[in-house]
Amino acid sequence: MGDTDRKLFVLDTNILLHEPFAIFSFQEHDVVIPMTVLEELDRIKDSKRDVARDARVAIRALEDLFRDATPDEISEGIPFTKDSNSKNSSTTGTISILADFELQETVKAFADKAGDNRILNAVLYLQNKRAPREVILITKDINMRLRAKGAGVRFVEDYRTDQLIDDVQYLTKGFQQREGDFWNSIEQVESKTLGGKTFHTLSREPFEPTFINQYVIDEESDFAARVEEINPDSIMLRDLSRERMMHRRAWDITPKNIYQGMAMDALLDPDIDLVILTGAAGSGKTLLAMAAALEQTIEHSMFDKIIVTRNTPDIGESIGFLPGTEEEKMLPWLAAVTDTLEALHKNDHCTEGSLKYICDKANIQFKSINFMRGRSIQNAFVLLDECQNLTASQIKTIITRCGEGTKIVCSGNLAQIDSHYLTPVTSGLTYMVERFKNFEGSANIHLNGVVRSRLAEFAEENL
Repeated sequence: MGDTDRKLFVLDTNILLHEPFAIFSFQEHDVVIPMTVLEELDRIKDSKRDVARDARVAIRALEDLFRDATPDEISEGIPFTKDSNSKNSSTTGTISILADFELQETVKAFADKAGDNRILNAVLYLQNKRAPREVILITKDINMRLRAKGAGVRFVEDYRTDQLIDDVQYLTKGFQQREGDFWNSIEQVESKTLGGKTFHTLSREPFEPTFINQYVIDEESDFAARVEEINPDSIMLRDLSRERMMHRRAWDITPKNIYQGMAMDALLDPDIDLVILTGAAGSGKTLLAMAAALEQTIEHSMFDKIIVTRNTPDIGESIGFLPGTEEEKMLPWLAAVTDTLEALHKNDHCTEGSLKYICDKANIQFKSINFMRGRSIQNAFVLLDECQNLTASQIKTIITRCGEGTKIVCSGNLAQIDSHYLTPVTSGLTYMVERFKNFEGSANIHLNGVVRSRLAEFAEENL
C-alpha cells in the first residue's frame, strides 16, 4: 500500500449503481470501498427501484473478491484477481474496505453521520494518512463533487471509463449536410441502376467520417442519398431524391422538413431493424414513429402488433396504487403516445371511436420496461420512448428481446434527462447511437427544428 506511483481511488455508491463492475476499471491502482457504500448498497438491493439489480450485481462482485480474505486482509487490501493476467503481483492494485464509521473522532469535516458525509470524512482521513499519495474520490453526484472540494478533498473526478465520447456535440447526427450543390464538389463518379434504384460510387475520403446508412444531403439542390456500402477507398450512395422523400406519406402524415423526410425513409424501410430518433421536444419523433407503425401494421400487415414502452420511474412502488390492468396503469406515463394517436385522428368524425378501433386493429399494447425482461418479441413494431432516461444495460435488455420480424424505434431528447445517475454522455441513448453507427441494420437521425408550433419553437430556442 506504500507505493506512491499507484493512486488510491475511493468509490461512491452511485459509481457501483451506474457500473457494477467499475472496481475492475482501476485494478492497476488501489481501490477503497467505504463501509457506508456497502450499507447503502444493502438498502438499495432490497428496494423496488430500478437500480436494485445493479446493487446486487455489485455486491456479488465484491463478495467474489473478498470470499477467502481475513478481516485484516480486507482492511489492508487484497490484490485484484479477476481480469488480471499479470503474473507479477507488484503491478497489480489492491481493493480494501474502510470501516469509515470509526473515523468520526479523527476527522472534523462533518459532524453528522449522513452517508455522504461519512464518505467525505473517509476521503479526508485517507488524504492525511496516505500523503503524499494521490487520494481520488470518484462520484457521479455533481453536488458531492462540489462539497468534497469545499471540504478540502484535493482530487475529485467523475467516472469516465465507460464513456464513448467526451461531449454530446460530437455525437453522430446520422446525416451529412454538404455545402452548396452536391455535384459541383464531385470529381469522379460511377453510377448504375439496379431494380429501379440508382447507386453512385464515389471516393470515400471527402465523406469521412462516414457510417453505413448515413444520409447525405446538400444545401442548394434536390440531392439526397444514403450510404449503402463502405469500402476501403470508396463509398456507394443510394440516390433517394429529396422531392420523393418529402412526398412520402404514412398514415396521412408527410414530412415537414428534410430531417423528418430522412426519418420517414428509415422508418418505412423494411431492411432497417433499428431506428434511433433524437432531437428537441416537438421535433416530431413520436408522431413520425407512430404514423409509420400504424401504416405498416394496418395498411401493409407487416407487423402483428405495436408495443409501446418507456421507462417508468419508481413504477415498482407506484404502479400498484393505480387502478386497472397493467395497460391502464401505464397510461399516465404513455400520455405522449396517446396524445400522438389523438393528433393523428383529430379530423375523424368520432375521434374516441377511431382510437378504440385503431388500438384493437393494430393490437397496440402499452408495456412497462420493467416487465420486458425474459420476453421474446416476434413480428412487432416496438416504440421505445424517452430513451434518454435509460442506462446502456436497460436498452440492451430491450433490444435483445427483439426476435424475427421485429422493428424497434428508439426516440429521446438528451436535453431532458430525469435520472439521477445519468448525464448526456452516459445515457443509454448516447451509447446506442455510438455502438450502432456501423451496423447495417440500423439508422440514426437527429431531427433539427421544432415543428410542434411556433410557440414551442420559440420556447426551445429562447428559454
